[in-house]
Amino acid sequence: MIFRSIRFAGLLLSLGGCGLLAETAQPPTQKADYVLQPLDMIKIQIFQEEDLSRDVRISQEYTVTLPLIGSVDLRNKTIRQAQDQIQDLYRRDFLVNPQINIIVVEYAKRSINVLGAVGAPGVVYFPQEEGLTLLDAISRAGSFNRLADRKHVKLTRTTAEGKTETYVINADSIIQGTTNETWVILRDDVIYVPERIL
Repeated sequence: MIFRSIRFAGLLLSLGGCGLLAETAQPPTQKADYVLQPLDMIKIQIFQEEDLSRDVRISQEYTVTLPLIGSVDLRNKTIRQAQDQIQDLYRRDFLVNPQINIIVVEYAKRSINVLGAVGAPGVVYFPQEEGLTLLDAISRAGSFNRLADRKHVKLTRTTAEGKTETYVINADSIIQGTTNETWVILRDDVIYVPERIL
């Protein structure tokens, strides 16, 4: 009986160690506030429920399908919010106090086009786990050239409903700090910097 208790205690310690490893397995660049994107590959770990853990790719509709709970919508969810959502779904009907850990195994490639009066017009790729603002994108395209009309930068994007919207942005006001709007760039946006009329 004592021997069995010792083995059971050892098993608990072993499982606890596994949980600790799972919790610390996130790479240093992993950010809990990273907003998950379509085609990101994520590892969903459920502590002490290895048969429910999965590596899944987020669909173009922002969903993943998981055992027992089915389809989960992760649109506009950060890693932390997705963990909480999945935890709630499992807790509701299936598991007692589930511990969920999500790691992005592979980030979807994201790019935009920056055209017009910039040093190196063309495709600009997003940093893997970070966001991108209008000025960041222009900087990655070689910055404004000497003919750029920085007060009339055009940003064209397609909404989730398939509608095309174009915004005219005064980049000078962002540079000078007279506005709080930084214009966070989304995948497949097109930025066009016109030339000044001399």
